[in-house]
Amino acid sequence: MGPRWKGKGAEAKALADPMSKIVSQLCCSLIQSDACGLLTGCSVLLAIEAEQTELLIRACFGRPIVTSDRDKQCFELGIEEAFYLHFSLKCLRIVGGDNVLIDGAELWQQMKSQRSNFPEFYKAYSHLRTKNWVVRPGSQYGVDFVAYRHHPSLVHSEYAVLVLSESVCGRLTEWSDIYGTVRLCGSVAKTLLVLTVNKNGCDTASPSVLDNYSVEKRIITRWIPERSREKHSSSQSEMKLPSTPALQELQE
Repeated sequence: MGPRWKGKGAEAKALADPMSKIVSQLCCSLIQSDACGLLTGCSVLLAIEAEQTELLIRACFGRPIVTSDRDKQCFELGIEEAFYLHFSLKCLRIVGGDNVLIDGAELWQQMKSQRSNFPEFYKAYSHLRTKNWVVRPGSQYGVDFVAYRHHPSLVHSEYAVLVLSESVCGRLTEWSDIYGTVRLCGSVAKTLLVLTVNKNGCDTASPSVLDNYSVEKRIITRWIPERSREKHSSSQSEMKLPSTPALQELQE
């Protein structure tokens, strides 16, 4: 299953304005404006100017929140998104409720306290983001994330993503779970992508351990008998198996 572009010219628009370029512009803008977000539970609130609003929307980070101040726009970032901008891209400062700056190590601990599996989910999120996939929440499809080849206004999401690890147990352990999930993904024209995050013996004491984590990628698709039946010819019989799609990065 390949990308399903929305309308004529959508693919050309995406190639002409690659996501890596948009994210780079966003980083520069946030750094120049010395942007600072407020950590509130499982999200980060960010008050920004009109320029950053447009770039955040184009780069698909967070969601806008309506405020009474027309000159400023407020965005709510998920914890993976906020940590990616803060730790990986180093373009966003974050403060706590006392308005004191939080460094990467402290922010890591606070986000782990909000969700114990944050290290594994962040590793999966950043793995896709660094390959220029747009990553959005996938709860409406019963998965952790959905991955787009470019902006959702140009293309439908291509992958429904599940994150597995040592600490995320009880998922896809039964055949009925696998069958149901694959059928659900197929009904909404998405391919199930399972990302297994391996800690490789490392703890989660600091974000520096992320470099030692590894990610295994598996595509799970529904077997269609018609695609693998023998085709007889006068000279030979040949069995053709369905091909498995691979995770590919949008060429930029």
